[in-house]
Amino acid sequence: MRTQRMMFWAACALVSSWAHAQSTQDINDALMALPTAKQTHAGEIRETSQIGTPVNRAASPAGLATIKDILAQPDDRIDLAQVEIAVERMIDPGVSEMAVLHQLDVLAANARARFPQGEATDPEVKGMVLISTMRDAGPWNDFRPFRYDLDDPLGSQVGHKLISNFLATRLGNCVTMPVLYVILGQKLGLPVTLSTAPMHVFAKFRKDDGTWTNLELTSYGGQTDEHYRERMGISPTAMAHHVYLQTLTRQQSAQVIMEMLVEHDYETHQAEQLLALTGLLLKANPNNIPALIYRGDAYSQLSDQRYKRYGSPELIPVSKRRDYVNLERSNQAMFARAEALGWTPETPEHKAAYLQWIQHVKAQGAAQ
Repeated sequence: MRTQRMMFWAACALVSSWAHAQSTQDINDALMALPTAKQTHAGEIRETSQIGTPVNRAASPAGLATIKDILAQPDDRIDLAQVEIAVERMIDPGVSEMAVLHQLDVLAANARARFPQGEATDPEVKGMVLISTMRDAGPWNDFRPFRYDLDDPLGSQVGHKLISNFLATRLGNCVTMPVLYVILGQKLGLPVTLSTAPMHVFAKFRKDDGTWTNLELTSYGGQTDEHYRERMGISPTAMAHHVYLQTLTRQQSAQVIMEMLVEHDYETHQAEQLLALTGLLLKANPNNIPALIYRGDAYSQLSDQRYKRYGSPELIPVSKRRDYVNLERSNQAMFARAEALGWTPETPEHKAAYLQWIQHVKAQGAAQ
């Protein structure tokens, strides 16, 4: 097996040797061939969630029913603001639905009031006004513009990816900034949606000629697909499978928002819940890369929770070894599926270059 951090490989065929084991010795030989380190992806760039005690609502019957209901809705019926609130309250029940929706409605109304020709204003101009409403200090945002959080640019804490937190702090990241823009755009009737690159979210706007343009909300500017392919290291295989840079439907945008819940379950080590949730997301979209990777991590967490205490595979009781091998095999299968779709792990060099760029931007801001 491998971990992303060490990029270690071993033959996946080893985990399938259970089917051919005819004796305890055969089983022991198969288990001894398995490295104890399972694939994981998130430890390098994420810190422990600051939300607090796990809520345990995501995979409850009510929580899963809510997710199922959202994913089953016709696309034109999905309200991304309501999706955001539902997900946030599963992570933190203290989030006030009424207060957040009120703030969103006020921001949308303030942007609408700035349209130079009212509702007759060209949609592209409306889109620029919305960006200004978020970016530029003025009475429309209580002179508190929405900024990129240079102290946590990766959104390493789940709480920093909640729109409720963004509305309170005005410090955002590549999740909250495009999600807020698209939620407000939806309220204003604008042709906007979300799109993704590896570990990154941005927005798309449909121009008057019918073409879609990328909006990088962390800098309030535009970017080309070529920029994302080069900067984010998107492979030709991933492009061929259409897993990145797509114009997402509302349901797919809702799934992007639901990834906060996936990450929360991962960080709070709720592996069973994580399996249930990623199962729903993969049923809706089998090519959902984050769901595949986190599902692989869930199998890894379950294996650790059940068998790490034994110290090594050969010390696991014979009666439990089938389960251990199945978890290991499932862990490998999820990562293999993601890689077949073109996913590649983030390298330390890529992360270091990005953080170096952030430090450069911070230094520029301090000098001004």
